[in-house]
Order: sequence, then structure tokens, then C-alpha cells
Amino acid sequence: MENNSTPRLDDIDLRLLKLLQHNSNLTVKELGARVNLSATPVFERIKKLEKNGFIKKYAAILNAEKLNKGLVVFCNVTLKEHTRSIGRQFVKDIIALKEVVECYNISGDYDFLLKIMVRDMKEYQNFVLDHLGSIKNIGSAHSTFVMGEIKHDYAVPI
Repeated sequence: MENNSTPRLDDIDLRLLKLLQHNSNLTVKELGARVNLSATPVFERIKKLEKNGFIKKYAAILNAEKLNKGLVVFCNVTLKEHTRSIGRQFVKDIIALKEVVECYNISGDYDFLLKIMVRDMKEYQNFVLDHLGSIKNIGSAHSTFVMGEIKHDYAVPI
């Protein structure tokens, strides 16, 4: 155990995590063949990794363009006031917006960084006017539009 609460990962655990984050459809048998273990210990290790929070969830990665959500916008938001209740309300409001796919509380010139996915500029304009603009206590919002994706990897570097 590390830090009295986090289980220590060995080389096989790390290899399993690498394999799963690149292809979570691999069967326990296929994983076992790649880490030189039989299916039962691989299954037990995966369950332990899930139980201990190393694996948060499994998901399919969708093609945003084929689903007509190909415009990606990064929006830096500054709040007018900084109190715990205002911050909590902002977070609650942002979580409710399906177009916001990621939100980070950041340091520096801005308070939050939002990643927003919409169909096109017109849909983004409507999103800003109808949804983002209606959130109380936003002081400013600065948008940056993605012209092309160079690298997008979901994997955690292990």
C-alpha cells in the first residue's frame, strides 16, 4: 500500500490498464494472453482495479462529426464574484448543459475552462445566447474555436 490507502500497482496491473484504456473490448482471455496469465487472475485483477478506482468506467468513443457535433469550442469563463455558493451554483448550471462535455476549474486569468461541442457556429451562437448567457455571475466568456485536431488521446500516460 502507498500513502496508507492507495494499493500499489505492479507491472502486470499497469500493463492491464494500458491495454484496457486502448481497447476495453478485449476479453479476459485476450488480456491474459498478453500479460501471460490465465483468465481467472486477470479477471480478479481487473475487478480489484475497478474496486480501487483505477478504472472509473468503460465507454465507447463516438465520432462527433458523424453525429453532427463537429465544432469544438474552448470557452474561458471568469466569474464576477468568488464565493462558495456562487461557485457551486455555476458548477450546477454547467453540469446541466449537455453541450459542455468538459469543465475545469483553472488558475490564472480565468476561473473555468469549458469544452463545448455543437453542430456549427449558429448552434454555438444560440448556445451562448440561450444557455451560457443566462447563467448568473458570469463576468466574461472568451471563445476559441478548434480549426483542426492534431492529437486527441484519451489514454492516461502510464
